[in-house]
Amino acid sequence: MKKHILLTLTIVLSSLVFTVSAEEIGEVSTTFRLLGANNKIVIEAFDDPDVPGVACHISRAKTGGIKGSVGLAEDPTEVSIACRQTGVIDISKLNSLKNGGEVFKESLSLIFKSLQVVRFYDKKRNVLVYLAYSDKVIEGSPKNSISSVPVMNWQ
Repeated sequence: MKKHILLTLTIVLSSLVFTVSAEEIGEVSTTFRLLGANNKIVIEAFDDPDVPGVACHISRAKTGGIKGSVGLAEDPTEVSIACRQTGVIDISKLNSLKNGGEVFKESLSLIFKSLQVVRFYDKKRNVLVYLAYSDKVIEGSPKNSISSVPVMNWQ
């Protein structure tokens, strides 16, 4: 029985490691912890996989302490996002994007909580809107952040 639980936990933890697709840019400590890692704010970057030419940066709180050091702590739901056009955007592909399509997802707890970034295309204003929020299996959080990317001619 103990071997089964350990095997299941190992599979869950290893699957979480491979789903993360953001690059850590930096971090700052916010709370000193005597045992384990400090609480911190982490800045991560990722490129929109469906819209080459758009990059996003998110900042989020990360829980430290002993639980945080071993990956068992639940991180807070606060998140901030900023997205920018970094290259040419193929305008012909924008109409085929699914509104509310997932761009990025990262776990905030062992199993039940995640940070998600979804994208919307405001055709009338020719703007991509990125919404960052967290959710749980049973309940979500109203805390969210958005960033708008006007689609510009790139030369």
